[in-house]
Amino acid sequence: MRKRIATQIIRGQHAMDGAGVHLQRVLGTKNIKDFDPFLMLDGFDSTDPKDYIKGFPWHPHRGIETITYLIKGNVEHGDSLGNKGTIHDNECQWMTAGSGIIHQEMPKASERMLGCQLWVNLPAKDKMTIPAYGDITQDKITMVEEENAIVRILAGTYKGKKGVFEGKYIKVKYLDIDLAPDSTWDYAETANDETLFIYLLDGTLAVDNELSDYENKSCAVLFSSTDNNAEANDTVVVRSGDQGARFVLLAAKPLREAVAWGGPIVMNTRKELQLAFEELDNGTFIKHKV
Repeated sequence: MRKRIATQIIRGQHAMDGAGVHLQRVLGTKNIKDFDPFLMLDGFDSTDPKDYIKGFPWHPHRGIETITYLIKGNVEHGDSLGNKGTIHDNECQWMTAGSGIIHQEMPKASERMLGCQLWVNLPAKDKMTIPAYGDITQDKITMVEEENAIVRILAGTYKGKKGVFEGKYIKVKYLDIDLAPDSTWDYAETANDETLFIYLLDGTLAVDNELSDYENKSCAVLFSSTDNNAEANDTVVVRSGDQGARFVLLAAKPLREAVAWGGPIVMNTRKELQLAFEELDNGTFIKHKV
């Protein structure tokens, strides 16, 4: 068995965003090349509503997709297309910002707020696509129950079963794995030419070759292949600690395109980025309305 090797471990750093939301910023501008097409990853875990209740009031996005996944909690959201809704435990909100959208995400007081938000880059040819929105509710998520794990398929396929959502522009595989204590889980369904990483939401997980050094939550681990054969599928092997582990696995083909990133807007050139901010100022940012 050829194994993918854990080549980078990125541990989250405390940050504040929105109107004063405490979070762990895991991926950002420093990781663009290695984690391509994944741009940003923020994790959040709190039992104190004061850490997140001010939320993320109305703000713009262009050129990306945002994927918000809750393990525990309650978040209301809305956008300039008139979409609105609420996601709860084990639910996901997947938004394609495309040519431009204004939206808000407002967490509600919960016993625990645990989850993450991922930004996925859009190809240059699709940056200005029509914005779109979708909820992945708990009843729609395909589950695979294994001896020591429960795998929820948000997008892509796993062991012959398909998730309810499929990315139109970037074919993201998004799996949520709830691994029992002191258990090993292996995965070999992603081609070696795709970027693959896991994000540890809760518990502890060993990701090194000896499966002996355990990582704590709020870290992203990039697994790289040692085989240059793009059609081969090297295996990821991880092991949970004595409290188990909850983590997500993300995979997609890299874009290998230039990135011009300015706050909530991600384009390919500085000129495109400047134009987006000029349009925000003059009121022409939104290309598609209700």
